[in-house]
Amino acid sequence: MTNINPAFAAGQETALIDPKQAMGWMHTARFLTTAAQLHQLPPISVPEIAFVGRSNAGKSTAINTLTQQKQLAFASKKPGRTQHINLFSLGKQGVTDAVLADLPGYGYAAVSRSDKERWQRVMLNYLMQRESLSAVVLLCDPRLGLTELDEALLDAIRPRVAAGLKFLIVLTKADKLTRAEQAKILSITKLNAGGGEVRLFSALKKQGVSDVAQLLWHWCHPDGLQPAAPAAEAVDTAADADKA
Repeated sequence: MTNINPAFAAGQETALIDPKQAMGWMHTARFLTTAAQLHQLPPISVPEIAFVGRSNAGKSTAINTLTQQKQLAFASKKPGRTQHINLFSLGKQGVTDAVLADLPGYGYAAVSRSDKERWQRVMLNYLMQRESLSAVVLLCDPRLGLTELDEALLDAIRPRVAAGLKFLIVLTKADKLTRAEQAKILSITKLNAGGGEVRLFSALKKQGVSDVAQLLWHWCHPDGLQPAAPAAEAVDTAADADKA
């Protein structure tokens, strides 16, 4: 069973920590497990944050930039071909206090229709049924804006958002826009976000990186404290069982 901090579920607000602390926390990310189906994922008793987005939205680059690790999230040379959910543990001194879930990119035309439909079912089931899912980070290319597939995903999670699920839209590749263009797309996306957070982000210029790291840390530690050790032990035990 999931054991999500009540304060987290209720969305209580506290002051954000120092950016260096948040970035240091993100840097602790380490591979936990991978799965092709929802039932293959281990039960998690700490907040789980899913990263989703179209295949060309820069999701892997964003994860690697946030964690300051060049190859934590695998960026395939053939977008859309990797169809697994990858989990990464977060937490200092070996204590897992959160998990990042990297979901395969969607919308790439080179994948067969049957593979697309299968993955869409897996993703939908994950977003609707994963008990430990606490927040969703949607990566979006600001030059395209929210596409039909992005909006469909937001519609799918809307019931869970109403029940307390957090979500953030990250506008990647912001360095490719002028300041005026950035301001415009930021304003438009906020109007379409339906209560979610929106941030401009550039891996190249490091724009918005520490801001996003602070927000994710805050979402996983709403009371400003580290989770108790048993939660981490549950994750580690699940990982050990998966490797056996």
